[in-house]
Amino acid sequence: MTRTAPADRGAINVERVFREAYGQAVATLVRVFGDVTLAEDAVQDAFVVASDRWPTHGIPPNPAGWIITTARNRAIDVLRRSARGRALHEEIGAVATTSRGPDTDDWEEEGPVSDDQLRLIFTCCHPALRIEHQVALTLRLLGGLNVDEIARSFLVSEAAMAKRLVRAKYKIKAAKIPYRIPAEAELPERLRSVLSVVYLIYNTGADDPERAALRRDAIRLGRALVALMPDEPEAAGLLALMLLSEARMPARRAEGALVLLRAQDRTKWDQALIEEGHAIVRACIRRDRPGPYQLQAAIQAVHCDAASFDTTDWHQIVALYDHLLSLMPTPVVALNRAIALGETEGPEAALTALDAVASDLDGYHLLHAARGAMLRRLDQRDAATAAYERAAHLAATETDRRFLAQQISELAGNGALTEHPPD
Repeated sequence: MTRTAPADRGAINVERVFREAYGQAVATLVRVFGDVTLAEDAVQDAFVVASDRWPTHGIPPNPAGWIITTARNRAIDVLRRSARGRALHEEIGAVATTSRGPDTDDWEEEGPVSDDQLRLIFTCCHPALRIEHQVALTLRLLGGLNVDEIARSFLVSEAAMAKRLVRAKYKIKAAKIPYRIPAEAELPERLRSVLSVVYLIYNTGADDPERAALRRDAIRLGRALVALMPDEPEAAGLLALMLLSEARMPARRAEGALVLLRAQDRTKWDQALIEEGHAIVRACIRRDRPGPYQLQAAIQAVHCDAASFDTTDWHQIVALYDHLLSLMPTPVVALNRAIALGETEGPEAALTALDAVASDLDGYHLLHAARGAMLRRLDQRDAATAAYERAAHLAATETDRRFLAQQISELAGNGALTEHPPD
């Protein structure tokens, strides 16, 4: 096997490998050492070494394996230097004796990656941890998100989120929470948190094209959850939701710009994923145990059924949102329902529904983007511009900011005002 030549330095992207391999590496090391903090620190150290070494020596054929082997050796060195570590090192002596150097090309994964990641998710979602700590810690360890990114997802300060993560890791160690997939009787009480985490991992990849690997990880984890809990319809519903969302991904962006649902080239949608997602939704309907993820998957199925935006059954979508809102009465669900309402009852009705949740979602850019779109349809240019400007100020990604800047620019001209809010 050959390495990337040093001359090909432009092809070396440690940041890309970090996004794709971080969660796998942390999960593997937690399984080996049973220490979340040790695993995370060792993986971060390995990426520092990669940043220094790869531009000169070339990227190895198996970057993820290189990172895991280097991180494992780093962790072993740390353990050897401490009294507690020496005792633990004796327990895992086989790891030390079989450890290879970081330049080894024949590294093999130690067990199924999905199992390692599921174990880590279930560890982070232990009921001894508060729900917001469960989700935040899993996003950090498996998603590789930095503290600021997670803080934005929770609409809290970076300092507050950093404290949450420290508390969560301390709690895992202090309470001696085991690193394992729970017994069957323990699964239901953790399922809600686990499903939330997997979906958040998927959405992190959806919001940032550079994190597409997170979407693949989330779908793989969704399949593993369905295999683990075949009689749980919400696990199946989440998998269907991610598959149907993923089917539309190829048409959501063009030349780096966001493409709204109305303008998407539906021939680019992945029909194989749509068929698989539809089959799961139909199976869920036959079970007649509707839950939030199944209803969201059903909404996506209606979108994927339509030949065009104008032939979408918006009345059915509003009805599904009504049902979803009864089960999950959150401001974000109400926001999405309001956008759909704009297609059945018009922009004025949508604005009334949006105003009802405005105080809860004032820091959420999609609320202001939706208001801007409805005001634009009513030809209220100044108000629409102000809403779009507020959305652009809050938007977290460059893609969203570019899209919103385009809407502001069009409002400043004399073109037809036909755009709708992001789907």
